[in-house]
Amino acid sequence: MKRNFKVSLMRYSLVIITVFLGVSVFSGGAFSEVRLSSSNGLSREVNSQIVTMLGQETSVLRRASSTRLSELSNPGPKPVKRRWFFGRRRAAPVDNFKYTSASLALLPTARGGAQYQCLAEALYFEARGESIKGQFAVAEVILNRVDARSFPNSVCGVVRQGTGRGKYTCQFTYNCDGKAEILSDRRAFREVGKVARIMLDGEPRVLTSGATYYHSTAVNPSWAKKFIRTAEIGVHKFYRDGRLVRYN
Repeated sequence: MKRNFKVSLMRYSLVIITVFLGVSVFSGGAFSEVRLSSSNGLSREVNSQIVTMLGQETSVLRRASSTRLSELSNPGPKPVKRRWFFGRRRAAPVDNFKYTSASLALLPTARGGAQYQCLAEALYFEARGESIKGQFAVAEVILNRVDARSFPNSVCGVVRQGTGRGKYTCQFTYNCDGKAEILSDRRAFREVGKVARIMLDGEPRVLTSGATYYHSTAVNPSWAKKFIRTAEIGVHKFYRDGRLVRYN
């Protein structure tokens, strides 16, 4: 009787131990499976986010210009800009636009509103026979006048100043010489239009040292003696009025 009881107790204990071990193994396996499943889900989510980010970055890079891509890939320091005349910022030499027809030819046809049209037309009638550098210089004078207190504060106001007062009484003679303003040379107008667009977009004015006046080298006007000559580019001489601003 006692022996049978001991055997039954041992068998019962073995059953309990077996069940306990089975439950432990099952629970551990289930927990591991849940943890692995969660880990796999997290990995898939992270991978998906990485793929999305890479896709967005690739899309942005595809829209970037070759110049911008070159800047991004260049580990060297970027050029530092310094303060300059009329509150403008003077760029390092490597940033300056190359004043050649070849450089302009690489640019798309320029577009713009009224101020752009006024500047492009002024350059066409005043400087289309000049070198590209000379055209930029004339554009500088017009924009320097816009910034000066003694002149109108818009491009159109500057180029049309004095118009309607009589023949040869305006600031830019093509507006008051009695001749019609006809844009007959479309190629030349496209070229000066690109110059106008570049200057209106903020190209540093580094050619004429703040000049607000100019005249052809073929003449010698008396008013030129009152001003400081700052440059001679092509067929034009450039001046600024030392009484108006202090040049740094």
